[in-house]
Amino acid sequence: MSNKDLLDNIKKLREMTGVGFKDCKVALDESKGDIEKSIEFLRKKGIAKASKKMSRTASEGLALVKEKNGQISIIEINSETDFVAKNQDFINFCKELSELNFVAKSDLKKINDSKMKNNISVKDNLINLIAKIGEKITIRRANYFDNFSGKNFFYVHSAIEKGIGKIISIVKLDGIVEGKNEEIGLKIAMHIAASNPLAIDKDNIDQTLVNKELEIIKAEIKNSGKPDEMADKISKGKISKFLNDNSLISQLWIMDPKKKVSDVLESHSLEKKIKILDFVRYKVGEGV
Repeated sequence: MSNKDLLDNIKKLREMTGVGFKDCKVALDESKGDIEKSIEFLRKKGIAKASKKMSRTASEGLALVKEKNGQISIIEINSETDFVAKNQDFINFCKELSELNFVAKSDLKKINDSKMKNNISVKDNLINLIAKIGEKITIRRANYFDNFSGKNFFYVHSAIEKGIGKIISIVKLDGIVEGKNEEIGLKIAMHIAASNPLAIDKDNIDQTLVNKELEIIKAEIKNSGKPDEMADKISKGKISKFLNDNSLISQLWIMDPKKKVSDVLESHSLEKKIKILDFVRYKVGEGV
């Protein structure tokens, strides 16, 4: 790695972790320049604070949502820079793609093979757009929520246009009575956008993520010099907090932190208990 690349990576690592120059350099040397491994190294040393954002590289682009007859679709299209994300050709391409995504029920293969208004397939139009704009553009992911069970709600944070933004959440709820307690649907979607849960409840959080977090917690405690029996007790408390913080129904309600999401669902239940059936949250570029 050249000196310039090393300095660039140190700068990036400092911005992501808030750790000093020297420690960032040591972490990068230990991990052979790998940013994600460097963050993990720093966390294990107890230097960097735990943050889901730290290990993720931001990318640009747009997320788009379409709703019709209670059905909702969402799609994310990535570009390399925010400049391109504001380009009208790119925006028009994304809008048409959102319409096709709804029809294809978020089947990416069907979307790529679909014909656009110019009678050319999506995949060929994508190649043409890349050639015209000069940046890598990818159709990253898509989800579709049917209207067979439950009721769907969505929220676009800081919408650029109707149904277009950088953070979009969708939630499917059972137990909603039309015209009586529907307002909770939008509020739950807003909560999801703000709090970024990993699963509906702690039992559904990916065990790989839980194991990784536990490994980091144990290493951090061990490096702090605490005895094994105390380390074991502390790690159990910390992993319990991690599970509660990242499971939707156990999270503190963003509009009243004295309550949990489960409490809010119960207080808004009428004819039957409101239950979260499914949800998704897109933040453009997250995890890329």
